[in-house]
Amino acid sequence: MTTGTGTGTTCTFPVTLSSPGTQAPFKKQADATISLLEKRQKITEQLLQSPYNLILYLERASIHTALGYPDLGVGDSYRALLLCDECTSNGGFEYQELAWSALESYCTDENFPEILPAQTKDDQFNFEVADILLSSQHPLVENQSNPDIKEDFKYDSDTSCYENHIVLRAAYLASLQCYRNLSIGLLLCNCLKSAYDFCSRGLGLVPEDVELLQIKKVIESGVKTQGVNGVEKLEIDELPDEGWVRREVYPWNHYEPDRFSPISLDILNSQLAIVAPKCEVRATELLSLKKPTNFSGTQHTKLQRNALPISKQLGIFAKEDILPGEMILKELSVLAVNNRLKDSLCDACSAEIPLPCNTESTATSCLECDDILFCSNECKQRAELEYHPSVCGKDVETIGKDPPLKEKPNGLYFLLLCRAIAMASTQKVHPLNLTPIKYIWGDFLPVSEKNTLHSSFYTLTTLPHERSVDKSIYSLPFSFKYNVVEPLHVLEKMDIDIFASLEDYDLWVLNTLYCKFRGTASARMNKNSGHPEAAAIHPLWCLANHDCDPNVQWEWTGAVMRLWCRETRISDRDKSQPKCFGIKSSEEILNHYCDIELKVHERREWAEGSLGGLCQCARCLHEEKEEKLKTKHSVKEEAVLILH
Repeated sequence: MTTGTGTGTTCTFPVTLSSPGTQAPFKKQADATISLLEKRQKITEQLLQSPYNLILYLERASIHTALGYPDLGVGDSYRALLLCDECTSNGGFEYQELAWSALESYCTDENFPEILPAQTKDDQFNFEVADILLSSQHPLVENQSNPDIKEDFKYDSDTSCYENHIVLRAAYLASLQCYRNLSIGLLLCNCLKSAYDFCSRGLGLVPEDVELLQIKKVIESGVKTQGVNGVEKLEIDELPDEGWVRREVYPWNHYEPDRFSPISLDILNSQLAIVAPKCEVRATELLSLKKPTNFSGTQHTKLQRNALPISKQLGIFAKEDILPGEMILKELSVLAVNNRLKDSLCDACSAEIPLPCNTESTATSCLECDDILFCSNECKQRAELEYHPSVCGKDVETIGKDPPLKEKPNGLYFLLLCRAIAMASTQKVHPLNLTPIKYIWGDFLPVSEKNTLHSSFYTLTTLPHERSVDKSIYSLPFSFKYNVVEPLHVLEKMDIDIFASLEDYDLWVLNTLYCKFRGTASARMNKNSGHPEAAAIHPLWCLANHDCDPNVQWEWTGAVMRLWCRETRISDRDKSQPKCFGIKSSEEILNHYCDIELKVHERREWAEGSLGGLCQCARCLHEEKEEKLKTKHSVKEEAVLILH
């Protein structure tokens, strides 16, 4: 459906040097990138063995940021912060003993890991924490009844308390590092409101921390306004909290299949034969609407000067002639969600459920869940087979429902993420190996292997909010709420250990799911409000490529996605004798991802998110040329009027 390049299941980083003069720096930077990736792999393997080790999370966060993925650094730092909270709590936390034990292994003496800000002294913490650290270092030792063992007991007690003090101090230092990481990482992702929040929380812990004060100053400088009396005001509530991050097949992602291999095509065609018997999946070539970048996220200037490159993609083609008006595809998906709370929509397929008074209603419910309804026994059985056991009775049906209007689009993508998590948990497979997800394209930015460069550590002088975000590099929407916090909340609700399940639900996995959903999901509006209320992934329907002069129409009103042959194409509507030839054998099925009744600039704006760039179909190019001519003539006419 979308443009880009396919990827195999292996990750290599060959270095092709452009000229002898650039050989040394390119090789040095490429070697540094490979070294970072190897370190990341090693730490990730250690985390899978020791999932409650906050030091490993902090170390991996620094590597992710160095590789140019501050969003992944934020995810690691947040998990580390949760483990810090476990260590510093007064008891009763679920993972406290495991987190404490993992941290204790680093605290045999006061030579803390380099990742911790060990230069921070105890008296630099706030009064409450400083008092806790002081009391843990100098406990009161009660008199013992047996004087012969008094001294030995005092030694053992003091030693134990001293060790506890060291671990506790390490936990608070780690918390400070987490706040620093989260503040700068979210700042780099342009989530300024969340960045400011963590910055403030960090300064609440260590009020004079230089790094946090500097970050706070940078954020405040962008939102200070002059009041009526010339007094500066801080408009913190006006800070943006949604940013953009890189949208790529991560170098360590071994789940992305070779979509063009004979095996993949056979699998897809066996699925398509059931829902669209007159069609088949083939590889095709499209204009790539994105320009390749090197690993640091910088576009190749040589490629920028050339014409748009060709991208290999999948498409749907007719195996035999299809008549005008003929149904082509009928596809049902349980990767479908809605945001209406306590309303009559099927939980499995999001179809409208008739009112109870309707004698023909086939609706049924789940006895263990308060607000879960299904439109039929078939949907209920499908739900019980594919996803419902993981959420049944877990009180998750209200999460993400009835969101504020501004959050409804992102909220639907989040609900799709929740459904994918439930499906993966129920079916005992990795989320990226789910049948409806595995073969869909995520509109990934093609990363060139010619220059595998790593990004240097960011500084406060090169922040994304100080320049316009380049959507050709940073094209995946990102928010701390929907990418980091809420997914972990859902996992906890589903009784999934958010640390032990890292391999399946690491942030890069969730980001990859979002990439795939944002490029392929179809949405449905509420008939009364006109707001989006439902979304679904139909993995076979979305293989049909886009054209603003499509030869098919589609509709998703109930449980089924329907695709049929158009009787009249847009390009023929103004003709006295429009062509009604249908679709010939071997002709490509041309779908549409936007309202094709809109003008060219509006169509391009709407479809850009799915296509990865401005549409270059024949209709768009023709109408763009016409609009430019009209503008040119209008300017000439205005010039003539001015002269006269």
